[in-house]
Amino acid sequence: MNSPLVSCHWLQSQLTNPKLVVLYTCMADLATGSPAPIPEQFIPGSVLFDFESDITNKQSALPHTMPPASQFERQIRQLGINNDSIIVVYDNVGVFCSPRVWWMLTAMGLQHVAVLDGGLPEWQRQGLPVSPSLTLPRSAGNVSVQPLEYGFVDAEFVQEGCVSQSIMVVDARSAGRFSGKNPEPRPGLRSGHIPGSVNLPFADCTNNGKIHDTAALQAMFESFAGDSQQHLVFSCGSGVTACILALCAMLCGYQRISVYDGSWTEWGADLKYPIEQ
Repeated sequence: MNSPLVSCHWLQSQLTNPKLVVLYTCMADLATGSPAPIPEQFIPGSVLFDFESDITNKQSALPHTMPPASQFERQIRQLGINNDSIIVVYDNVGVFCSPRVWWMLTAMGLQHVAVLDGGLPEWQRQGLPVSPSLTLPRSAGNVSVQPLEYGFVDAEFVQEGCVSQSIMVVDARSAGRFSGKNPEPRPGLRSGHIPGSVNLPFADCTNNGKIHDTAALQAMFESFAGDSQQHLVFSCGSGVTACILALCAMLCGYQRISVYDGSWTEWGADLKYPIEQ
């Protein structure tokens, strides 16, 4: 694995690799609160990674926030993940919430982790082998996590970085939500964006559930970020689609990458944080 994004063809070629761990993830519908529909088919050997109600910080008032490192290590060991595991994450939409799980693992120091480009829909479209159910882990793993210093950052870090201009905040929400013209889907949130942030809607980085080619992504990022040494902090509604931009940034060669875990759910609800429209 030499990229954080892999094709269905590559994954199919690795299905018999004993080091391979295939993780399936999904999330509830934000508008209705309804659970994600359960697919009738899965990629063979898939293990569920539930970042909404299981592998999350249940003490936080914010949705699906990153759990403490000790909890995270314990739980991903239960998924059968070892230090030498090759991990591929996919979701039921294409590339939507799978980058969130990819970034959780990457931010905890795991190095052989990738997102399946196109996810389950692309796998099915290509007529590749499927299984009617998820799989239980074969045995507990031995992985040891080593969190990156700035993998996930909080509101104070973002506020200080914006004041000192040491970071660039990139917002993955739609242009309407970023500008404050469209309301937020979560009640009680102000409309607008973090002062000084720039907008790159995550939907602009995908096409039919797949990530745009790297040349197109580089043009997008160079239009506002320029130097690949720029420290980019990605934000969105609740820290999920921000990870799509983190994935795209890594594909473009950016290395100083962070995700603001609380994102607009935290910033937009707290009057002590300034906003722009």
